[in-house]
Amino acid sequence: MTEQSTDERARIRAAIDRLLTGRPTTSDGALTVVALAAEAGVHRMALQKRHADLKHEFYERVRAETKQLPASERRLRRTVSDLKETVAAQKAEITALRHQVTQLALVNAVLTRQGHNLNESSAEAPDNVVRLHPKEG
Repeated sequence: MTEQSTDERARIRAAIDRLLTGRPTTSDGALTVVALAAEAGVHRMALQKRHADLKHEFYERVRAETKQLPASERRLRRTVSDLKETVAAQKAEITALRHQVTQLALVNAVLTRQGHNLNESSAEAPDNVVRLHPKEG
């Protein structure tokens, strides 16, 4: 490891300790990677690329020591919950639509049969019925 990398890691570890004890010096004190990077004086991408292990360690310590979920995990859990509600609503809507399709198919069959019976009957249609296909005679 280079001297710069060793120095960054030491600053990140010190920043983790300050954030978890509630004594931030240069950040807003949030338990996020952004606050950790600001507190350590490193670019956020350093935590994403070079020191991903420290980022994961930070989140593990956040969970273990503060009994809190990181903000990103809270957002993901909220999204999952919202999606589950959406899926449940869509399943209910699909069930209702399938039932409606069945009902409409049955009504269509009844009306079609009534139309055939009307056409086949020798009796004249009532005055309020107009034949679409008049009998050829």
